[in-house]
Amino acid sequence: MILSAIHIYPVKSCRGIALRSAAVDTLGFVNDRRFMFVSEDGKHLTQRTQPRLALVETSLSTECLKLSSPGFGSIEVPLADPTAPLRTVEVWSSSGLQAEDCGDQVHHWISDFLGEKYRLVRIGQAFRRPVRNTSPLAPDLVTFADAFPFLVLSEASLADLNARMAQHGEPALPMNRFRPNLVISGCAAYEEDTWERMKIGPVTFRAGGPCARCIIITTDQFTGLRAKEPLRTLATYRRDPLQPTEVNFGQNLINEDKSGVISVGDEVKKI
Repeated sequence: MILSAIHIYPVKSCRGIALRSAAVDTLGFVNDRRFMFVSEDGKHLTQRTQPRLALVETSLSTECLKLSSPGFGSIEVPLADPTAPLRTVEVWSSSGLQAEDCGDQVHHWISDFLGEKYRLVRIGQAFRRPVRNTSPLAPDLVTFADAFPFLVLSEASLADLNARMAQHGEPALPMNRFRPNLVISGCAAYEEDTWERMKIGPVTFRAGGPCARCIIITTDQFTGLRAKEPLRTLATYRRDPLQPTEVNFGQNLINEDKSGVISVGDEVKKI
């Protein structure tokens, strides 16, 4: 098995970036979901309620995050600013998180784009968010991701889903529909469900549990438009045996090693 693709998503629910190599730190991949749009009262924003976020392209330089979208131009935001004011935000059940407000310029840009008022916040020195169900004495930490630092999906799992959809005349879907961080080739379909611990290059990961899917995977990541697939097909064979209302596709991961660099082509080993 090898690592066939790496993706990071600098802004939660916006377009991702494919990388050849990526560094790991205490929160996950460096620059992965370190920014997030929030409402005026600090509640997180995702494609669940704003599918147009799929149209916000992201790119990174050594000092800045750049956001752009057709018809709205682009805007740059520093990757760090120790003088930025703090804003209290929440991500699902994680409340009281201290994030840095990225200022009025990007606030106006995204508010014009979405037609509602939102602000961009950034992870800084004051931010701390433990992964659920980890040791309170030495918890693993996570960014603005839904719950875990990493999501892994195999090429074989997507190929199996696309084959099932083809039987009903549905077109194949690209991997970006599922927004994984790590894509694995050389294993059987859904084999990633069974991995308790694994090593990619020099970095060891452990399973965080299956990834329950939501309406976001029905959103075309190039157009922002929605359809019924693939949730309709997944619901016929990927329901969680303990939570039948949930449909699983992919595995959440926690990085046990808090530093290291992994690259496309690295060997993937079950340990």
